[in-house]
Amino acid sequence: MQTIWIVVMLISIAPSEIYTMTKYDYNHVLDLSLRFYEAQRSGKLPKDNRIPWRGDSALNDKGQRGEDLTGGYYDAGDFVKFGFTMASTITLLAWGFLSYRDAYIAAGQEKYGLSAIKWASDYFIKCHVNDTEFYGQVGDFTLDHKFWGRPEELNMSRPAYKIDTEHPGSDLAGETAAALAAVSIIYKFDDPDYSAKCLMHARQLYQFATQFRGLYHEAIIGAAQYYESTDYGDELTWAAAWLYKATGEVRYLDDAEHHYMMYRLKERPNEFFYNKKVAGVQILLAQLTHQQEYVEAAQAFCDFTVDLQKRTPKGLVYIDKFGTLCHAANVAFICLEAADAGISPLKYQEFARSQIHYMLGDAGRSYVVGFGNNPPQQPHHAASSCPDVPEPCGWQEYQHDGPNHQLLKGALVSGPDENDYYLDKRRDYVYNEVTLDYNAGFQSAVAGLRHLQLLEEAKNATRYKSKDK
Repeated sequence: MQTIWIVVMLISIAPSEIYTMTKYDYNHVLDLSLRFYEAQRSGKLPKDNRIPWRGDSALNDKGQRGEDLTGGYYDAGDFVKFGFTMASTITLLAWGFLSYRDAYIAAGQEKYGLSAIKWASDYFIKCHVNDTEFYGQVGDFTLDHKFWGRPEELNMSRPAYKIDTEHPGSDLAGETAAALAAVSIIYKFDDPDYSAKCLMHARQLYQFATQFRGLYHEAIIGAAQYYESTDYGDELTWAAAWLYKATGEVRYLDDAEHHYMMYRLKERPNEFFYNKKVAGVQILLAQLTHQQEYVEAAQAFCDFTVDLQKRTPKGLVYIDKFGTLCHAANVAFICLEAADAGISPLKYQEFARSQIHYMLGDAGRSYVVGFGNNPPQQPHHAASSCPDVPEPCGWQEYQHDGPNHQLLKGALVSGPDENDYYLDKRRDYVYNEVTLDYNAGFQSAVAGLRHLQLLEEAKNATRYKSKDK
């Protein structure tokens, strides 16, 4: 009888009011996710560092001619800085911030959201040493994976790898151009000089990407083993669309539409992540132009995702065993963006809500470190596995069968398998990996859900005032 009563109660509630009733504190989740990014910072940490177990690290990161390459983010539980996934992360974070800045303000996280984005954009500007040279990786994965410990105690060679005219990377340059274009919009009124600086680098990187074509992992040897890029047409289109959004210059829209046709991006994709931007391209172009072609493409992707994509028994969209939750969060976020363009808003908003709530606890447990019921205790993350200084840290912490010594607040783990099975073991990275890009769509989707709450709270307040009159 209790179940029937709950169903009847929900049916009697207006759909809009459900958004204000959630049992999850989105403000708290945004706070935690931003702390995860702070835990991933490389370089000299700011005075307002909120992660007590982190300190300055990798202060000697340099380019091949001695260029200063300090800063940026460590990619995952290791200490390599991968430009391709870092840029993809920042594009998604910036898109979510632009769309749902009110959520960050309401959560008291606007300052930290800006800081998280700028920490990477500052680094990208350092890496762009001239018009046609860009450092896309610092650190060697093979060397790095022989070390398990604190980034503050790194004692290995950290070579830097770049793309240039002889070794181009249109995907890397294009994605970074998109990220910096998005950042330039954020800072257009807050800091016009910084906005102009980001936009200048975005323009130059886009020109580099289009003039010298190639896949970045063919220039940066070893990248293909971890973050292969299978094409660059989507990044060229993505970059042009973001530059059009940033500048309003029609030539960038013309470029985006040309790339879209040339690289046959109108076909429906099955996923959206760092290596496959097509769905994001379709939705961004639908927002920018409202042209039927892009609207229909965006709807085809989201309808397929919501209605036909494979799911686990408990309802999680299942796209890949690596980054299971990341894939679901990414499509939740961009379908929220599709909803913002007026495409099946209630359907896509409810879908996004179901996916994010699965991650926060609806599946029976939380998959966000430090949040909710039975969250992960052993994320695959070297630094957080270490005890407090001066205790030593090494491979014994990797082997230790117990909670990480430090709480990696806000990290979204890779997640369960297709049957909702999850193993909370540090050594099993398939379930417990954490990375920059895993949190990006997730954080932006949470911001989107908080934004919907704020809209409904405002409507309800207006409704109640009208009744009082």
